Amino acid sequence: MAAPGLLPGVGRLIEMPAVLGRLSRAYSKSHAFTEVLQLPKMELTKLVFPLQELQRHLLPDAKPDLLQLRIFDPSLEAIARAESFFTATPRNRIEYVSSAVRLDHAPDLPRPEVCFIGRSNVGKSSLIKALFSLAPDVEVRVSKTPGHTKKMNFFKVGKYFTLVDMPGYGYRAPEDFVDMVETYLKERKNLLRTFLLVDSVVGIQKADNIAIEMCEEFALPYVMVLTKIDKPSKGRLLKQVLEIQKFVDTKTQGCFPQLFPVSYKSEK
Repeated sequence: MAAPGLLPGVGRLIEMPAVLGRLSRAYSKSHAFTEVLQLPKMELTKLVFPLQELQRHLLPDAKPDLLQLRIFDPSLEAIARAESFFTATPRNRIEYVSSAVRLDHAPDLPRPEVCFIGRSNVGKSSLIKALFSLAPDVEVRVSKTPGHTKKMNFFKVGKYFTLVDMPGYGYRAPEDFVDMVETYLKERKNLLRTFLLVDSVVGIQKADNIAIEMCEEFALPYVMVLTKIDKPSKGRLLKQVLEIQKFVDTKTQGCFPQLFPVSYKSEK
């Protein structure tokens, strides 16, 4: 728990040296997050807890209805452990399995599954590529052309779970998108979580509502991932976060109450 009077996560940043020592010992094979922890506190907070800066703009004089901004606030230890899941090692194999255009063509895998779904050009492939950045043998193609992904792509993430990259909906979606995706969401028995990506620049669109309605109709637990948070201005981003948060609170039953904010910039 953060110290009284501090924003969520700030209390643990004060204890950074001790945390860094624990993480270095526990996850000595994974260096990327350790390097992040070496950043100055302000830069670290912006990178790891990007919505905290927006929350600071709401306090202490914000209207009561604006104080409902919920921030996903995992511990640094939890983030480091999650990174270890995606770090390829001889004992933690991360690999592409196969692709399918219909559920009956999908691989029969015993592990739990999580799927990523979103509008064309929402940044889904970029996010998945970033997740697999510590598994260099896994190739995730990122295209500037919307609608590049045409099949369901299955990736094994160690012994933990299978990640499924779904085709994008909306512009240039596959002709059989509805049948493909609806059947998968409705009938895939080992699907445990759906990550629904929403563009932070434009917010929830009509096409997103169709995906949301499917998740709600099939009683699926799902999470809204807010992509491209580095693109809009702070004011625009804050407006979108509040509107989407209100939508989640009032219009959904199965959606995780907190948004997952992400951005991805490729190294040059």
